[in-house]
Amino acid sequence: MREKVLVLNQDYQAIGVCSVERAFVLVYLRKAEMVEKLSNKVLHSVRSEFAFPSIIRLFSYVRVPFRRVALSRANIFRRDGFQCVYCGSKQHLTLDHVVPRSHAGRDTWENLVTACQSCNTKKGNRTPEQAEMEMNRKPFRPSYIMYLSNFSERVHETWRPYLMQ
Repeated sequence: MREKVLVLNQDYQAIGVCSVERAFVLVYLRKAEMVEKLSNKVLHSVRSEFAFPSIIRLFSYVRVPFRRVALSRANIFRRDGFQCVYCGSKQHLTLDHVVPRSHAGRDTWENLVTACQSCNTKKGNRTPEQAEMEMNRKPFRPSYIMYLSNFSERVHETWRPYLMQ
């Protein structure tokens, strides 16, 4: 049971992802309701079968502080889809500073991108404009909801309306 379940707050805003076991316990204890279930799967006990949750909604509102996605190597790769922003390669990936550190470039979401070793070497200690290299997409700070949808290996179609709010 490696499946994940989307957890919604009382106002139907996505606040997290949990395991199927945790979601089932919340529903069973009447702390949450099942909004969507997977029709092709069921949970079994000794004597009963239960619906397999895909999305649950908490009955009481949980105040969630503003969440930021941590700036890390893995999260930069995840944001860029594990491919070089210059050539699209998925081999030998590294991090690249758009504005190099030697030119006062900082470690920020907007200044770090995924690059393959050959593009990173070609760019060298220059900006993309100076190296005459074009980025396929601009670097940006991902939202927590975007991070949630990327956290799960496979986002269920039923999750999309709740993640795109």
